[in-house]
Amino acid sequence: MTRFPQAPHAGALLMVDIPGPNLDPETADYLRSNGIRAVCLFGKNVESGLQLRSLCRDLRAVMGEEALIAIDHEGGAIVRPTFWPAPPSAMSLGHAGDPALTEAVSAALARQLRSVGINWNFAPVLDVNVNPENPVIAERSYGDSPERVARHGAAALRGLTREGVAGCVKHFPGHGDTRLDSHRALPRVGKSRAELDALELAPFRACLGIAPAVMTAHIIYDALDTEHPATLSRPILSGLLREAWRYDGVIITDSMGMQAIDAHYGRGEAAVMSLNAGADMVMALGRRGAQQVTLDAVQAALDDGLEVSDKLTRLSELARRFPVQIDEAAVQPDDEALFRQAWARGLGLVGDPQPIVPGRRLLLVAQRRTARENVSEASVEAQILADELGGWYSVDLHAYDDPAELDWAQLRRDAGDRPLILATTQRHRQAALGSATPDLHLAFYNPYSALDIAAPAVQSFGFQPLARAAVWDWLRGKTP
Repeated sequence: MTRFPQAPHAGALLMVDIPGPNLDPETADYLRSNGIRAVCLFGKNVESGLQLRSLCRDLRAVMGEEALIAIDHEGGAIVRPTFWPAPPSAMSLGHAGDPALTEAVSAALARQLRSVGINWNFAPVLDVNVNPENPVIAERSYGDSPERVARHGAAALRGLTREGVAGCVKHFPGHGDTRLDSHRALPRVGKSRAELDALELAPFRACLGIAPAVMTAHIIYDALDTEHPATLSRPILSGLLREAWRYDGVIITDSMGMQAIDAHYGRGEAAVMSLNAGADMVMALGRRGAQQVTLDAVQAALDDGLEVSDKLTRLSELARRFPVQIDEAAVQPDDEALFRQAWARGLGLVGDPQPIVPGRRLLLVAQRRTARENVSEASVEAQILADELGGWYSVDLHAYDDPAELDWAQLRRDAGDRPLILATTQRHRQAALGSATPDLHLAFYNPYSALDIAAPAVQSFGFQPLARAAVWDWLRGKTP
């Protein structure tokens, strides 16, 4: 096979993660020696604004002027820095129904990121969440209407762009109608092409003209490619996205460490397949050994003549259009008030719930604690809910670990004439709560849990402090 001299370095086509909150000398040397210019940050890399600013400054020095420093900063449960006021989730904004509010919130998100030196936000989510059983999207989506998702997705992109941070629409061609989580399995969508065009594909097609980047989904779409998931599919990435739709922005894969890819393909093989399919950058996250396997496989493909000049050009253009800027004064004093207003405007009311006069005694039923799940941060604990409610009510807490252990007949007897309130904080819907008989259901996390329980409900579309504050204001009658 012909060998091509001076092949590009594989590191220029990969995004990696790093071990901790500081750029240690070994990791800095690893990035530098492999020519890596893109890093994705996670909770393990975040401690404080000062620390994050220092980390991004060090990453920029090592990776150069075309550094790409990315993070999932969607809002709701998908935020890594918890020292900033929590922005509302996409579904909260979609429910509020005001694209101008969505644009303003996304601009504030970008200001948060720019204040520490992050120049690429993996948002907005353009998945149309039409499946209440979806285990990974739910409130991350603007809703179940492609028109609504497109309208708010475009507004989010405008907000990010005007504040100097690159957006990235995801998860193309759409993760909204799956029952499997691609972190754990390989989903398949069997819809016809006409159905995909009308639903899943519609928001992406509407927003591509202003989207700096697209993230692929590890899902097989039978109508587009019966063999390969979108991340590895040439008919989808090159045929549909590049050729049919003329998209010339950056295409980046979702994490290749997710089980949809890792359990079915070799890391190195999958990386080369994705580049051949049309991706510009491979997200090679995980342990250093897996990153090295990916580097070696991509380098071998480059040495054997894989043509990537167009990919490198697109990545350079993205980095130059959205350079790493560290603007400590970017966050505005009224951004928190904006988020507070947005959370309040996004509340959902199901079945005519009624406020409760402050000072009453309540029986609160809530899960003791919930663990972090994949991309989502850990939800709120029962005791925190009880403590906050205790500022206005006399609260008796019944904390549970397993919803199947709850005896609702006994809880009803225990409540007597006290309002019996159930607060759900789980990521997934819980069938065991189908027999619940509260007077009021506070759905703090998955809004579709309101479908499981025959009771009036308030949906906050998130569990963050400002989301809870919006619910408490409503409960006390302060919200119209």
